[in-house]
Amino acid sequence: MQNRLRVLRAERNWSQAELAGHLEVSRQAVNAIETGKHDPSLTLAFRIARLFGRPIEEIFDVTDQKPTGHE
Repeated sequence: MQNRLRVLRAERNWSQAELAGHLEVSRQAVNAIETGKHDPSLTLAFRIARLFGRPIEEIFDVTDQKPTGHE
């Protein structure tokens, strides 16, 4: 899943550790989300959206995902 988390974090001059502190997750979790290695839970996605004051759809883009046949 593509996301704008790194850009939003940079706009606030936050390190991954600082963002992790705001979200109450590990720095490794922030890194995994930013690099697309891990998708956040729905709860965490909502927390990220609230923290940055933006809709989830503006931060996370699922249009690049391949269909799984379960839709």
